[in-house]
Amino acid sequence: MTFHVRLTPGASRDAIETWQSDAADRLHLAVRVRSVPEKGKANAALLALLAKRLAIPKRDIDVIRGATSRLKTIRIAADAPSQSRIVAQLEAFADERTPD
Repeated sequence: MTFHVRLTPGASRDAIETWQSDAADRLHLAVRVRSVPEKGKANAALLALLAKRLAIPKRDIDVIRGATSRLKTIRIAADAPSQSRIVAQLEAFADERTPD
């Protein structure tokens, strides 16, 4: 399964914000991390945050597009039962704004 993330590095806290639409009406998850965008540190922090909040192993999540861009495509490798749970958790991010 894949989805888009708009990452803001160098934030004051790590947080998964909410789902947003861009000018082309593409949906992405807004995420902030404290790490700086040097040598993949912000991407690693993003993956760690998503893995923690989605309760999946870090090895099952990866940035497949946009490694040096703010807009990234994330891929999660999961079996069918896990995918349903993960989709429900991702949808729930629209209703919450809690720090991690």
